[in-house]
Amino acid sequence: MSLSGKTMFISGASRGIGLAIAKRAAADGANIALVAKTAEPHPKLEGTVYTAAKEIEQAGGQALPIVGDIRDGDSVASAVEAAVAQFGAIDICVNNASAINLGSVTEVPLKRFDLMNGIQVRGTYSVSQACIPHMMGRENPHILTLSPPIRLEPKWLKPTAYMMAKYGMTLCALGIAEEMRDAGIASNTLWPRTMVATAAVQNLLGGDEAMGRARKPAVYSDAAYVILNKPAREYTGNTVLCEDVLLESGVTDLSVYDCVPGAELGVDLWVDTPNPPGYTGP
Repeated sequence: MSLSGKTMFISGASRGIGLAIAKRAAADGANIALVAKTAEPHPKLEGTVYTAAKEIEQAGGQALPIVGDIRDGDSVASAVEAAVAQFGAIDICVNNASAINLGSVTEVPLKRFDLMNGIQVRGTYSVSQACIPHMMGRENPHILTLSPPIRLEPKWLKPTAYMMAKYGMTLCALGIAEEMRDAGIASNTLWPRTMVATAAVQNLLGGDEAMGRARKPAVYSDAAYVILNKPAREYTGNTVLCEDVLLESGVTDLSVYDCVPGAELGVDLWVDTPNPPGYTGP
């Protein structure tokens, strides 16, 4: 498997999971165009689009940092045009950008609802739509969207606003899979079984205690790498979980991804257990 010479366009990769996915591809020598809003350092969030670009280059890839808002169609079009001008085409599109608020329907104001659905749903659609013309005819083109399987059991239908936004990403990805099937452009979604150690977990979901029950971002980036190397015409329209992908690829010990060895892992939304059925460890 290798992504050498491939060009990835990824949204929201200034830190966390998106940056980990970009750096994993960069280790093969891939080109990475990353679009994000963070141009200046944030008081609570590490990294900017420019510091991320430096990390990508240090990992072995070429980076094109772009400041932009994926909710703005013109901004997205300009970003994609810049990527194509720099690297020639696009082989991989990763929809990573996301906003989170776990409040109930009585707590989330419309402004925040619009932000989440704008980034998650409109952003996924706009980035995918802009990239697709430049993916046509490429060898093994993939769109990967970081969103969950759609679970309709009552307990998974809340919180309403965040559920709608994340499910919207998945529906977009599945629709694209069918529309692009004949063109040979794969579209799949990927989601972790457990919490992953990111700024969102640190700042919004429980601080150090939650981080101690999370897996490292590498669980996501390694799984994404496996999917992006699969044959696009054969592997499309799937909603899969990171740990399942890794085990199917030959990984036998998921504990290497634990932030704290032996800790009880926190299960992510829309997932029932931290490990695939039948997994008993190394």
